Amino acid sequence: MSRTAHIRLMATYNEWMNAKIHEAARSLSDEALSENRNAFFGSIIGTLNHLVTGDTVWLKRFAEHSANHLALEPIRQLPAPKSLDQLTFSNIRELSAHRVWLDRIIIEWSRSLTEADLDHTLNYTSMAGVPADKNFYGLVMHFFNHQTHHRGQVTTLFSQAGVDVGSNDLVTLIPSEPHTE
Repeated sequence: MSRTAHIRLMATYNEWMNAKIHEAARSLSDEALSENRNAFFGSIIGTLNHLVTGDTVWLKRFAEHSANHLALEPIRQLPAPKSLDQLTFSNIRELSAHRVWLDRIIIEWSRSLTEADLDHTLNYTSMAGVPADKNFYGLVMHFFNHQTHHRGQVTTLFSQAGVDVGSNDLVTLIPSEPHTE
C-alpha cells in the first residue's frame, strides 16, 4: 500500500469511527456527556471537542503546505483555536454536525495528496510559540494517531457510562489481499 493510499484509509477510518462515536454520544443526555469523568479533557463532550480542536489546529498547519490543497480552503477561513481544551460546542448536535463537515474535508484533502507532497518539510509554530520544521508525512501520521488516541479514551468513557461503541479496529477497513501460494 502506498503512503497516499494509507492516508486515504486513515481518513476513511477517522470518518467511520467518528460517526460511531457521535452516534453513541447522541444516546446519552447532555448531562451525561458533560459529566466530569476525570479524563484528560474531563468529560465526553470535552474530549470530543478536543478532537475537533486538534484536527483544526493541524489542518490549519497543513493548509500552509506549498501545494496549497484546495480541499483545505474552508479550514483557512476558520479562526485559530485558542487552546486545546476549549469547549467550542456545548451540545452534541452542533458538535456532530461540525464533525461530519470536518471529516468530509479530511476525506477530500486525503484524496488530493500526492507522494511528492509527503516529502515536504512543513514549517509551523506550535501553540506554545515554538517554531518547528518537520517531515509532512510524519505530521500526517501524527494527525491520525492523535485522533485514534483520543477516540480510545472516549470509548473508555462511553464504556464507563454503559454505552458500547462496537468494533473500533482499523483492521475492519483494511482491504483483503488475494491469497497467493
